[in-house]
Amino acid sequence: MTESKKIIVEKKVLSENDRIAAEIRESLKKNRVFTMNLVSSPGSGKTSLLEKTLATLGNELRMAVIAGDVQTENDANRLLKAGGKIIRPIVTGGACHLDARMVTKALENIKLADLDILFIENVGNLVCPSSYDLGEDMKVVLMSTTEGDDKPLKYPGMFRRSSVMILNKIDLLGLSDFDADRAISNARQINGNLEVFKLSCRTGEGLNEWYDWLKKGVIK
Repeated sequence: MTESKKIIVEKKVLSENDRIAAEIRESLKKNRVFTMNLVSSPGSGKTSLLEKTLATLGNELRMAVIAGDVQTENDANRLLKAGGKIIRPIVTGGACHLDARMVTKALENIKLADLDILFIENVGNLVCPSSYDLGEDMKVVLMSTTEGDDKPLKYPGMFRRSSVMILNKIDLLGLSDFDADRAISNARQINGNLEVFKLSCRTGEGLNEWYDWLKKGVIK
């Protein structure tokens, strides 16, 4: 395939994805479901954050999770054990991202009128998922203190398209050369409007601020 044909095919794929995503967004908006697309590198803590959120807010907010992974339903099973009532796994079988068609399929057996929040846990990857609209209200990008603090500069597309950045594993600060202030500065160099949360899923530090923000985002 020549480069020009490849670009044309990619544009058609994204155009069709955007069409489906628009339908998803309209349905979610109609049912007033606050929807977040959680994105990160592998191991940043998306599943851990969702476990804590489901366990803590499960009696206050009606939440569902679409849990995407390349292989296995391990993350989905973890979320069920954490108290998740509506968990829909998507195993991509090798694809490095979720797309709108996958999300549509996962939503078939979810009654949106009974939801306050929908979390879409994307595949661990900071490249491919940045280009695919899933009908969400916003992308929430996670990074952790076990990664490089220059990650926003290496993957600017994801940070540019996200509305919130969560810096996880702050309990490990000081054990490496990771500089939290530099990481946040690098992220805001890419996107000056990023809202930032610093937290630790292990110790619980900063989680209350995250929970409060979620509750404020739910409008019924």
